[in-house]
Amino acid sequence: MADINEVVGTALEELIAGGVESGLQVAAYHHGELVVDTWAGLADVESGRPVDGGTLFTSFSCTKGVTATAIHMLVERGVIAYDEPIAAYWPEFAQRGKQYATIRHALTHRAGVPQMPDGVTPELMADWDYMCDAIAALEPLWEPGTRTGYHAYTFGWILGEIICRADGRPINQFVQDEICAPLGLDGIYMGVNAAAEPRVATLVDGPRPDLPPAPPDALITRAIPPAVGILAEPYNNPRVRRAALPAHGGLMSARSLARMYAALGNGGELDGIRILPEERVRTATRFQTDEVDMVIQQPVRKALGYFQTGPITAMGPRTTTFGHPGAGGAIGFADPEHEFAFALTKSSLVAGAEPGTSAAEVIGALVRRELGFPDEEAG
Repeated sequence: MADINEVVGTALEELIAGGVESGLQVAAYHHGELVVDTWAGLADVESGRPVDGGTLFTSFSCTKGVTATAIHMLVERGVIAYDEPIAAYWPEFAQRGKQYATIRHALTHRAGVPQMPDGVTPELMADWDYMCDAIAALEPLWEPGTRTGYHAYTFGWILGEIICRADGRPINQFVQDEICAPLGLDGIYMGVNAAAEPRVATLVDGPRPDLPPAPPDALITRAIPPAVGILAEPYNNPRVRRAALPAHGGLMSARSLARMYAALGNGGELDGIRILPEERVRTATRFQTDEVDMVIQQPVRKALGYFQTGPITAMGPRTTTFGHPGAGGAIGFADPEHEFAFALTKSSLVAGAEPGTSAAEVIGALVRRELGFPDEEAG
């Protein structure tokens, strides 16, 4: 373990020395063992606070994989069902033609409401009831179930409110009770508490491609409005950090995210702790669609709430791999065929990196090589 950690740690330092990254964590499991657990750089550039193994990073859409896992746990318990209408649990969601949108549609980004409500600010986004009411009132952009379009932010309120309505616990509490406590995770929050807040890294805006802005009516702009876009300022806001944002605002450590995926990739069990039966994991991670996504404007392989490899090259080439990337460059995933799980969390929000150059791709390929994966799968 020391050798691979040293190699990966050196690579992290090199990425930071290149001036693009500021703080990074990496963790990886192989055959159920934590084989990589290292970090580098600063959690807060202004104060000079260093990253450590417990630092929490806002990891954007990596959060979707945690939310999906919570949904699958409730399906397994018979509390909810994939093909039941969302409105069966949340009646107000039936407004304006969404009465037949199902949980499966929400998990595969087919519910028809990728757009955020008009006028959302960071403060409004932090108001759970306001956002749920506003999303329930949205008119779908397509008939639910007929197309797929990345519900970049709305995914979280839709599935989080289903969990709250069906189970009775807010999603952060459910995640703490049912995922974190059993697996011994101290680094996954959907709304950080006061005790953990000092561990949170300050985000830094990284380089961005010099591209013309998308038009205001573009689906990507409606799904991720500029006022709450992928920038450091709104997500460094303490109110936003404390809010439950189950699609895009989870605060997590690489160590905890990798451990969750290590359990899922091992058929739902790790170190004698089972969070899901093996058959449920197979169902949850089974391919659903790879049609062109209306928001992302390219094909994306989707399972039930997880993305699969394809355009997400940091996951490697195996189509059985599942997990979720996060805007800015974070990622968490499991590769069951290799009994491998990987997570990278970070503070510098990097967009539009050249293929093969992102931290997740570079470090993911390095770890696979160090673990002796076949050449075509090691990057």
